[in-house]
Amino acid sequence: MEQAGSAPQRVLAALQRAGISAEVRRFEASTRTAQDAANAIGTNVGQIVKSLLFLAGDRPVLALMSGSNQLDPAKLAALTGLEIRKADAATVRQATGFAIGGVPPIGFPAPIQTYLDQDLMQYDEVWAAAGTPNHVFGIRPADLFRVTGALSADLKRA
Repeated sequence: MEQAGSAPQRVLAALQRAGISAEVRRFEASTRTAQDAANAIGTNVGQIVKSLLFLAGDRPVLALMSGSNQLDPAKLAALTGLEIRKADAATVRQATGFAIGGVPPIGFPAPIQTYLDQDLMQYDEVWAAAGTPNHVFGIRPADLFRVTGALSADLKRA
């Protein structure tokens, strides 16, 4: 069991507050990349949720991408109406409370505008980071959409 206040426990608490019953799973092997996570879980890379933080102007925005897709920054810029640039590691930690490689889709110190890759909606279950490069949780895409308050959009690079 993780210590109280640990990153996975904060993610689990955020899920519980949102009415989602989920199990956080720990893997010895890293789940830092989408392919690593798919290999560890034994699932399709498309079912892995990549949590990518960008800055729209000076405001953090989160793109939740299918592991098999690359984000098209121009599409995200069109949705936000602002110039998009990738957040550095310090900005990611400040905005989300988590380090790159383990950023979950929820559990942030303050709300972050979130955009959900519509390709995630085709699966029965998707898997997202749970606060570290070794922790993940499974969730139905409809529940992920609901708890993040995301806007579903075509975000992938053609």
